Amino acid sequence: MDSRGLDYTILTIAIIGAINWGLIGFFKLDLVAFLFGNMTLLSRIIYSVVGICGLYLISMFGRVKEMAD
Repeated sequence: MDSRGLDYTILTIAIIGAINWGLIGFFKLDLVAFLFGNMTLLSRIIYSVVGICGLYLISMFGRVKEMAD
């Protein structure tokens, strides 16, 4: 089964999460908390989705060679 669309979607979400971490590190600006509130239900869902995407991307390590073929 070809999961490239899912992989790219999840990779995009993880990149957005990484940008948020960069903003926190460099400018002390948590964009998710700024937009959706500090630890509201919606912001916790966003953090959870980004975390799940990061865990899913661990599986790409075993598939990188397959994707190059």
